[in-house]
Amino acid sequence: MTDFYDITGLLTEEQRMIRDTVRNFVTSEVLPIIEEHNQAMTFPMELIPKIGALGLLGPTLPEKYGCAGLDSIAYGLINQELERGDSSIRSFSSVQSSLVMYPIFAYGNEEQRMKWLPRLASGNAVGCFGLTEPDHGSDPGGMVTMAKKVSGGYNLNGAKMWITNGTISDVAVVWAKVDSDDSKSIRGFLVEKGMKGFTAPEMKGKYSLRASVTSELVFQDVFVPEENMLPNVQGLKGPLGCLTQARYGISWGAVGAAIACYESSVEYAKSRIQFGKPIASFQLVQAKLAEMLTEITKAQLLCLRLGQLKNEGKMKPAHVSMAKRNNVAMALDIARVARDIHGANGILGEYPIMRHMANLESVKTYEGTHDIHTLVLGQEITGIAAYE
Repeated sequence: MTDFYDITGLLTEEQRMIRDTVRNFVTSEVLPIIEEHNQAMTFPMELIPKIGALGLLGPTLPEKYGCAGLDSIAYGLINQELERGDSSIRSFSSVQSSLVMYPIFAYGNEEQRMKWLPRLASGNAVGCFGLTEPDHGSDPGGMVTMAKKVSGGYNLNGAKMWITNGTISDVAVVWAKVDSDDSKSIRGFLVEKGMKGFTAPEMKGKYSLRASVTSELVFQDVFVPEENMLPNVQGLKGPLGCLTQARYGISWGAVGAAIACYESSVEYAKSRIQFGKPIASFQLVQAKLAEMLTEITKAQLLCLRLGQLKNEGKMKPAHVSMAKRNNVAMALDIARVARDIHGANGILGEYPIMRHMANLESVKTYEGTHDIHTLVLGQEITGIAAYE
């Protein structure tokens, strides 16, 4: 296990146990099948109840809702190990935990929590998060999806795009403007599978996140009952609060993808013989491995401190932006160097390199692009918002 600075020594016994449990699960259940699903563009649905049984869905939420009640570092380690398997598996878990279960817990009422959280925690129900639209990504306040007040509820019209889990979801947390173009009027709604006028066609033809279900959400006069509105939040702070939770997990997950590429590179370099000796004996290859390990170690330390801040209630969105932009860019760089070390074999599905590289191209863009997170940090430094 790649842990050059013995970060394991800073973990609690419970955190180590959780990390090792998920690592063993990924090794035994994910790695043997993920390339086949990647090639076929299918999600391994059979893993959902297994992930739920391990307590990996909504793991930081209270036990009364069927969740594990873990701390933030344990949640980070879960994401790290799941993405060591594949970004698609981590994305499924991340969306379910941070973008569906979290808003229901944080912004919903007790009736909504009891209806959905135990089912989502077990994997008996799947959820998705509808914010991004065909013409509005980095500017969510420009959304055009509208919810018009009618007797007993709301009529929802509009569309969302790039929605992980959408087609297989039982419930969608959808953000829409209520009878206004003002972003302060944005509210969250629990749109349930089977509601008349609600469809979720799957998006095909992806070169990235191929083992993930990515969908559109289409709403054509969908009646959503009053009791399906999340009552305890209004405005962009609702969806942005969810994204902060998700970006935190991504910061850890990217480290897992980098570790997978690095460990494959070390093993390959030791076994690949050229000019009568392993390529691991060449200075250029050793320099690449040394740089890879250094960057992974820096990212691990960034994650650990971020998790400590989150546990202490001191984490700011800008803290998460730094970790997300650094760690994803780091992982993508490492995947590219790993491809170089593997030579022509690096493009084969026998090795995880191209799969992780392609996935990370999406991870770099979603949940806030690299450039947007750069500007979040810029605003934190200067007090001036450059994107307004």
